[in-house]
Parts: sequence; C-alpha cells; structure tokens
Amino acid sequence: MNRALLLALLLLLPSATWAERLVLSVSQPEVLIASNFTGADLVLFGVVEGRPPGEHAYDFAVTVRGPQETFVTWRKSRVLGLYVNTDSRTFVDSPAVLAVATNKPAEEIAPPDVLRREQIGITRNIFVQRVGTDYADVVPDDPFRLAFLRIKKADGLYAEEPHGVTLLSPAVFRTSFRIPASAPVGAYEVTVKLFEGGHLLASAVTSVTVRKDGYGQQLAAFAEQRGWLYGFGVALGALFVGLSANFLFRRD
Repeated sequence: MNRALLLALLLLLPSATWAERLVLSVSQPEVLIASNFTGADLVLFGVVEGRPPGEHAYDFAVTVRGPQETFVTWRKSRVLGLYVNTDSRTFVDSPAVLAVATNKPAEEIAPPDVLRREQIGITRNIFVQRVGTDYADVVPDDPFRLAFLRIKKADGLYAEEPHGVTLLSPAVFRTSFRIPASAPVGAYEVTVKLFEGGHLLASAVTSVTVRKDGYGQQLAAFAEQRGWLYGFGVALGALFVGLSANFLFRRD
C-alpha cells in the first residue's frame, strides 16, 4: 500500500521535477595533424537521460568553437586614385573555428532573445572588438563584423547547418562537424544545448584536442618553449643553405 501511494505521488509531481541531462560521445576526441593532413570529419552522438519516456519534442543546437585568436579586418578607401587600407578593427579572442548545427532552423527552436542569450547561430555569437580604448560587440550589421564573418566563411573556418542534426529517436541525436586542414592546434569546445517548446532544458560540453603528430609536435613545442634558440637555428640554417647554394652554383 505504501509503495502504491508513493508511486501515485510521484506521478502527480510537476514535470519540472524531472531534470534532463545530456550524455555526449565524440567519435575522435583527439585529432593528429601530420604533413599530409587534409582535415578531419568527426561524428557526435548525444542521448537525453533523466526523464520518463513519453511524447517529447526536443530540439538540439550544437556549437563547436576552436582556439581563440586575434583577427584584424581592414577597410579600404580610395586615396589619390589608389585603394589603400585606411581603417581597421581588431577582434579579440574570437574562435578560430566556429561551427553550428541544429535539427531545424534556429528561429523555429526558441525566441530571438533566448537564441541571442545562448549564442545559437554564427551571427548571434559574441565577437568582441577593440574600438579605440573600448571593448564591445557592436550591432550585427556593423561592416567590420560582416567582413569578419564573410572572410571566415570563405576560408571554410565558420559554417552553419540549420538541418545538420539528425534525430535518431526523440531523445537521441547525431551530427558531424569538420576540422579544416587550416585549423590551428589546441582544444576545441563542443557545446550541446537541449530545448523543448522554446525553453532551454539542459546543456553539456565535451572537447576535441587537435595537435601535431610526431616530429611536427616536437618542433612546435620546442619553438614555443625556446623561441630564441629556434629563431637562431632557423637563421643559421638559412645562412648555411645560402652559402651552399653560392658555392655550388658560382661561376669561376
């Protein structure tokens, strides 16, 4: 009798007492870059747990952010008949790689204010610019911001797929994302956000590490840890190559 009463009380509890959680698994948590590296395609699986089975209309937004970097965009103006760089804007700590995938267009997942707050979509991400002595993210149609996004997309470093998440069941999804050949080494953060009815229910984060393989990794580490010695070695090597070429091809 006590068990039946307890079960009845649990069924009468509001649905908010059930807390969803996301369990993520990436196909390749570490990507090794060798001399013949042409990019890598990774697959991410996710499962919603913690809520009784039933009719759910879950939506998923997956965002991959690469290592942070500083990027400068320029504005050209015509001066004395020539187009020259006359103004610039520096983007501080922006992701070198940014990929966004959702199971349907973001506008159908949540209201605009929620999408902006959760940075769902490339244009809704925050890109801090240095404007004089100030740091801020300006209006979405700022020409420097638009130029920054246009360059990144043209280079294949920023991409967005409004139907890039496949639902294998209402609570299981699959998506893929690409690490471009020009992607920098470092940690790539993979964030998944779970929505239902326009409300954020849960989020989870995993990561992928991109690093150079073998000799390339050792050389990169040496250059970072002993920059002056690495620079001296490069200069000495260039001098040796130049002297050797002069000796071999000189005319008597």
